[in-house]
Amino acid sequence: MPSSRAQAMRFLTQASFGATDADIGRVMSVGYAAWIDEQLALPAASHRAHWEAADAAIKLTTPTGAAGPDQVYESFWKQAVTGPEQLRARAAYALSQIFVISLADGTVGQNPRAVAAWLDMLGTQGLGTYRELLETVSRHPMMGVYLTSLRNQKADARTGRVPDENYAREVMQLFSIGLVELNEDGSARTAAGVPLDTYTPADIAGLAKVFTGWSWACPDWPDNGCFSSGSVGGVSDPDRSFKPMLGYPQYHSSEAKSFLGTNIAAQASSNPDASLKVALDTLAAHPNVGPFIGRQLIQRLVTSNPSPAYVGAVARAFADNGAGVRGDMRAVVKAVLMHPEARVMSDTSGKVREPVLRLAAYLRAFPHSSDTGNWRVGNTDNPATSLGQTPLRAPSVFNFYRPGYTAPGTAAAARSLVAPEMQIAHETSAAAWVNYMRDNVASGVGATNGTVGGVVLNRRDIRPDFSAELALAGDAVALVERVSGKLSYSAGTELKSEIASAVGSVAIPALNAAGSNQANIDAARRTRVNAAVLLMLASPEFQVQP
Repeated sequence: MPSSRAQAMRFLTQASFGATDADIGRVMSVGYAAWIDEQLALPAASHRAHWEAADAAIKLTTPTGAAGPDQVYESFWKQAVTGPEQLRARAAYALSQIFVISLADGTVGQNPRAVAAWLDMLGTQGLGTYRELLETVSRHPMMGVYLTSLRNQKADARTGRVPDENYAREVMQLFSIGLVELNEDGSARTAAGVPLDTYTPADIAGLAKVFTGWSWACPDWPDNGCFSSGSVGGVSDPDRSFKPMLGYPQYHSSEAKSFLGTNIAAQASSNPDASLKVALDTLAAHPNVGPFIGRQLIQRLVTSNPSPAYVGAVARAFADNGAGVRGDMRAVVKAVLMHPEARVMSDTSGKVREPVLRLAAYLRAFPHSSDTGNWRVGNTDNPATSLGQTPLRAPSVFNFYRPGYTAPGTAAAARSLVAPEMQIAHETSAAAWVNYMRDNVASGVGATNGTVGGVVLNRRDIRPDFSAELALAGDAVALVERVSGKLSYSAGTELKSEIASAVGSVAIPALNAAGSNQANIDAARRTRVNAAVLLMLASPEFQVQP
């Protein structure tokens, strides 16, 4: 049980997209473990349903129009800010940075409905078993087009063609076992002081044969036309962009396949499903998976530099959930959040809060509403004018930043500590955050709406409600104390005093003094609120999750 509001808020910063008063009260009432159990019992939201509803609405007014990537972002932000299933959504976002596909890719970007379905998958299978998740990821057509395993063909000695090795390499390097063999606590296994590689080029080549012969779900499977284009005679499955890929025997390698100490004998007639089962069973059973995936989830949710004991505890939860089940992702997430180290603040605990999580925390801390109901945040890629990061638009399969990144020349580097999120932080993005949030606090967030429901708005879609803060605007100290309690559980007396001094320097005129009126007074009070919120958002105490 948390002993203070600050402790509950810190926990929710790890387990949700941001603490609200209601969630803080709930955690303080039932405790950490019960709150986690309640959250895991909530059903997943459907991003695909949101996208499809948006598409239908667009077509009502513009018959040739269609929903696109913006509607995926809208669904993400709507769930992040207003969804009750916060832990599920937060875990899905963390997993989206481990199992990466990206709308920045041309082909993926042309299939936003399928990307919405991908996010749904991470919200459901992401809290099932790891083995189920790995198969769903491996057979998803968007992963197939992103890492070129869709329409991958067996070797052809006549033409010199060999199987594409892209997915075979990345499924090991990024999605399962990593580059070096690990002990349970995440430390590298070594021989003569040299870390041991988990796989070799021969392992990649052997596993690549498994990922041949996979292509679209299609009514006329296994017709050659289905394999090459997903259709025969113009007939295709309308959901092929997110239905699991099917194995086409005629394109699947029947050769012997050797990888990671596993051998699949040569087949008289190729069987892609059987080969895939052996391969994924082998990967999911590898002793590296628990510490490799577990450490990254700790980094995404709690701290960039977990201790070996922390990683080991999560790896053990992965190996056995207490009921003999390996890879129970619910048990893993709960182990991440419930470990004693997650509750301790120190000079090495916590993490830099990435831009998407900063904006989400702000939107949840103060009541916000969307004029359209669509949460039109939009693309926030630009590092000079926006966040420099958009959900599901990582620049590569390696995510926005590497889990082992250390900013050169920093105190963290001197102590051999990593700070992954610092890989996308620089002078431009630091200034942009302050400028972007200055405008968001003052004018609202997102795209500007014209007329909505017959009402001329001409204002940004997402609107803040600062009524409680405005009521305190006459007392700078009380105002800053409230804002601090909304945004930061670690802000100290000195920071709050500095912000209060700055806020207090904004004079609130007296009514009818020197020609002032209520509009002048209201404007000054709002300026004070804006200043208090913005200065706290700009502070390291907010931008870092201690």
